[in-house]
Amino acid sequence: MSQISPSEDIRSVTDLKRHTREILDHLHATGRPVILTVNGRANSVLLDVRAYEELLRAGNMAELLTPAERDIESGKTRPMREFMEEFKSGKDIQG
Repeated sequence: MSQISPSEDIRSVTDLKRHTREILDHLHATGRPVILTVNGRANSVLLDVRAYEELLRAGNMAELLTPAERDIESGKTRPMREFMEEFKSGKDIQG
């Protein structure tokens, strides 16, 4: 996702109502989110569906890594060689 362009990517909800197709075309063409304002204040963000899916994947990956990061922080680690030897012996893997 590219950096937001305030002059192009911040629009009012009124603009969205009046120029929906134009705003959606811009959103899809640039891949950048569009920030919607109400009474001059940021209110909502529109995302291209591919960008949204990318954010979901990143969030899911971060969620999967969290327990491992906690283990590292608390010192619950061991040398890879030790793990691999135990893994190979438990699975009858040669090498």
